[in-house]
Amino acid sequence: MIRDYAGKKDTMPFTLDPEVAALMAAAGPQTEANTSERDDPITLREIGNRNLALADATAPDAPNVEREDIEVPVADGSSIPARWYTKAGSNRGSAVVYAHGGGMICGSVAVYDRFVASYVEKTGVPFLSVDYRLSPEYPGTTLVDDTHEALKWLIAHAAERGIDPQRVAIMGDSGGGGIAAGVAIAARDAGTPIAMQILIYPMLNDRTTTPDPELAAFAAWTWDNNYTGWHALLGDDIGTDEVSHYAVPARITEYRGLAPAFVDCGELDIFRDESVAWARGLWEAGVSCELHIRPGSGHGFDRLPIETAIASGAWTDRLRVLGNL
Repeated sequence: MIRDYAGKKDTMPFTLDPEVAALMAAAGPQTEANTSERDDPITLREIGNRNLALADATAPDAPNVEREDIEVPVADGSSIPARWYTKAGSNRGSAVVYAHGGGMICGSVAVYDRFVASYVEKTGVPFLSVDYRLSPEYPGTTLVDDTHEALKWLIAHAAERGIDPQRVAIMGDSGGGGIAAGVAIAARDAGTPIAMQILIYPMLNDRTTTPDPELAAFAAWTWDNNYTGWHALLGDDIGTDEVSHYAVPARITEYRGLAPAFVDCGELDIFRDESVAWARGLWEAGVSCELHIRPGSGHGFDRLPIETAIASGAWTDRLRVLGNL
């Protein structure tokens, strides 16, 4: 924040939420330090997967959630794994297709298992978690295409799964949030019905690669990481006008007709400004969007203990939205 008193400017620097800062100081480092070099997606993948697995291990048990591993056919004739989560005795009629995080280069259904199960345990809404293929091995729109195919598969099998095909949402976090937004665009253009796009600190813009000194001290996912992920996905087209808005949702020029949205991001996250821009684009097109920017919080704040006010508030809002599908 910058204030101007009679021509004199002073800055009020960002700070971590005091509760979060105290918790982090007491606990010490909980994840492996990122030692990867810029544009080294394989090393970043290895570190990211280890950290995601550590984070998932802290998620609460979901004793009432049942899992079914399935194979979803995709456009090139192959298939991808997915996991169907249901809560015993629940028949909500709605469902969510979930794209895990990982910066387009890492993550999996396995390292998100307990996290996704927590949503199902708390809401009774079934989730289909998608093991979309990753870049750099599968660049371009493949990640979005795979997830869109999973959405279409679930809609086609809605009756046997006990869900209403008009009440299926697309959801994702971080890189998966960007994929979910890309699926929302693809679904609109293809006429695939979706009830809502639920984007958690989404990775939307390949041009977010220049450090912001106001956020540098808090960036768990850095601008170098962001360049690495986007370059793995887009190659030398990164930052140019040659990229698809399905792969990079921030490049969209027409928001009309997109599904209503819920967007949740930390104030200290490098994805904050693109989250706000996404919400603004929707609003200006007459599309409803509930936007939350959580003060004093950074990337991955929802993995904090639920007792913290920031995590509790975020979960309360998300569970409300999921319950209203």
